[in-house]
Amino acid sequence: MCPVMELDQSTNAAALIKHQSHVLASASSPGVLLAYKSATQRLGAIGLKVSTLSRAGMGILKLATTQLKHQEKKARVVRASSLGKPHPTIDSSQCKKSPMDQLAALVLHGHTGLQHMWKELPCGTKPQNCRRIVVLGAPRVGKTSILRRFLRDDFEEQYEPTCEDFHRKFYHIRGETYQIDILDASGERSFPAKRRLSILTGDIFLLVFSLDDRSSFEEVRALHAEILAAKSALHRSKQKVCVPTVICANKVDLPSEQHAVSRTEVSRAFGNGSALFETSAKDSVNLEQVFEALAERGGLPLETGPSQHRKVSIRSYQALRAARLAEKGSKSSVRDTPCGALYPLARRPSFSTDLQLVLGTKGNKKQSKTLDKCQIQ
Repeated sequence: MCPVMELDQSTNAAALIKHQSHVLASASSPGVLLAYKSATQRLGAIGLKVSTLSRAGMGILKLATTQLKHQEKKARVVRASSLGKPHPTIDSSQCKKSPMDQLAALVLHGHTGLQHMWKELPCGTKPQNCRRIVVLGAPRVGKTSILRRFLRDDFEEQYEPTCEDFHRKFYHIRGETYQIDILDASGERSFPAKRRLSILTGDIFLLVFSLDDRSSFEEVRALHAEILAAKSALHRSKQKVCVPTVICANKVDLPSEQHAVSRTEVSRAFGNGSALFETSAKDSVNLEQVFEALAERGGLPLETGPSQHRKVSIRSYQALRAARLAEKGSKSSVRDTPCGALYPLARRPSFSTDLQLVLGTKGNKKQSKTLDKCQIQ
C-alpha cells in the first residue's frame, strides 16, 4: 500500500474546518480564529476546500494575517506602556517568518510543518525538466476554464474576470521530477512591455480564442505574430524560429450558426507551425488532445496530462517522492504510479528575475546590452 494515504474526497468540510481552527487556536487570538472560521464555513458550504489554498483561501489567510498583525502591534504597545518603556521595534533576526508564512504553514502542514516549512518545499527539479506555459487571448474566451481542466480536471460555470494567475505544479514521473509553471497573462493586454517579458520567458504558448467572437480570433493572430517576432529577436535569427504553440478555438459546443470564424480561415491563418484544436472547456471536448500537444511540443511526458497521473496534495507528494527516492530500484506498481501536486503558495517570479533570465548573466555584457535595446520595448 502507498505509505501516505490521501484525504478521502468525501471528508466532511466542517471536520476539516474544525481541525484547522484548532491548529490556529494556539497561534492566534480569538478574533483571528473567528474570522478564519466564519470565512471557511462560507466557502465550505459551497463546496470549496480552503486546504487547497485557492485565491479564496489565500484571501482568508490575508484577512487573518491583517487582524493578527494589528492585535500583535496593539499588545506590544500596551506591554511597553505598562513598563514605562518606548514602543518596541521588531527585531528581524527574531522573526524570520512573517505571520502570513506561519498561517499558511499551519493550514497546510499543522504544527510540525511549521518547523520544517522551508526544508520540505519541493526541490531538486532539473532545469531541463522545468517549463513555463504562457496563456494568452482576449477576455471571456475560456482561458481560465481550460486551465482549470488542466490543473484540477473540473469546470466552473460562473465567470470571473482574470487579471493574472500564476500556477505551479510538480510531477513525479518514472523517477524524474518535473515542474510546470503556468502564467495566465490576461491582465497584460494594456501593458505591451509586460506582455513582451512574459512572451520572452515562456517556453510553451497556449493561445485561446472563441469561435463566436471574431475580434478574439484577430487578437490571437496578432499575438501569434508577436510571439514569433519576439522569439526571433531573442535568438537573433532572421528566419522564423520554431516556437511550441497550441491554439484553441474554444466554445465549439455553441450552435454552428453562432460561429463567426470558419475552420478554413483558422487553418489558413496559422498554417502548419501550430497545433490547432476546436475545443469546449464546458464539455471537455478535445482538451485531452490539447494537453498531449502541450506535452509533446514542450518536451514533457504525456503523464503530465490531467487524466494520466494521480492528483495528490503537496504534503503527500513530498512524502511519496521521499519514499521513492529512498527505495530506488523498487518495482512496485503503486509507487511507480505518476503523481502530480499543485503548489498552493506559488507566486510569479519578480520582473527583475524574469529580466535577468532574458538578458543573461552580468558577465555577458555585450549580449545583455543588445537584448536590452531590442527586447523589452
